[in-house]
Amino acid sequence: MARRILGTLALILILTGLYWGLVEAPPDARQGETQRIMYLHIPSILVAYLAFFIVFVGSCLYLWKGERRDDNLAHSAAEIGVLFTALTIVEGSIWGKPTWGVWWTWDARLTLTAILLLIFSAYLLLRSLIEDPRRGAVSGAILGIIGFLDIPLIHMSVYWWRTLHQPPSILRPDKAPWDNIDPAMLWPLGINFLAFLVLFFYLLSLRIHLGEVEDRVRRSRLYEAS
Repeated sequence: MARRILGTLALILILTGLYWGLVEAPPDARQGETQRIMYLHIPSILVAYLAFFIVFVGSCLYLWKGERRDDNLAHSAAEIGVLFTALTIVEGSIWGKPTWGVWWTWDARLTLTAILLLIFSAYLLLRSLIEDPRRGAVSGAILGIIGFLDIPLIHMSVYWWRTLHQPPSILRPDKAPWDNIDPAMLWPLGINFLAFLVLFFYLLSLRIHLGEVEDRVRRSRLYEAS
């Protein structure tokens, strides 16, 4: 019941955020209507960061305690993180074409984000190839921890290297978000971030439940085989 409520809330927030961002919010003074992709692009990458942080925490806990629930949490979050990272790259390409004139360029931030996607895609592939669940969990945990270290590089890339990508508008240490973005744009951005956040936790709850079911089926088969 709680999961159904969470899914319904996610749908309501997504529809509200999309309408507010795509219809009610004013166009950008420089980029015009193209800028509206921001209302999807920024929330999707922030949720991807959250997903991989959960992978990092769950992986550390699994290597420390060896409990299956921590591995299930990390594995579930990794799948959803890959989804949102891929969505971010697609959205960025749509935004980049009219802004930069190309769908893709080997900009530092774009390249590091693509590397992040490849690392966690490899994480999922590795988990699927190793038949022993414990070995797969340990190997995945190590790769998940290493992969998370790419996120600080992505965030700092616009400061360390000359890039086409603009500096962060939200996650800035020197200014609050409302000092950089007009409230007419900040509010729909916040609603969309909340919508993506609720959607993430809805999907995470579904994937964790699926992992628990898979564990029960695996234990049942082992019991029958013995």
